[in-house]
Amino acid sequence: MTRTLSIAIKENTYQDLKQKIGVGKISSFVNQAVEKELQQLIQAEKKEKEQIKQQLIAAHKRVAKNQKLKKELAI
Repeated sequence: MTRTLSIAIKENTYQDLKQKIGVGKISSFVNQAVEKELQQLIQAEKKEKEQIKQQLIAAHKRVAKNQKLKKELAI
């Protein structure tokens, strides 16, 4: 399924697209470029979430270690 999307681009960009890509291929080219950018954003988000997860795990381990030490010192 496809959707029609109206976008505005600079005239010189359109002329470059028309010259390099061809009039009948612009939509396909733009779609591929957008998909590529979206994939990069998705991968960056996944990486950021994984880093946050790892930081939380490390913080939890430090807290658990500190609590264990406090119990040992209280004895």
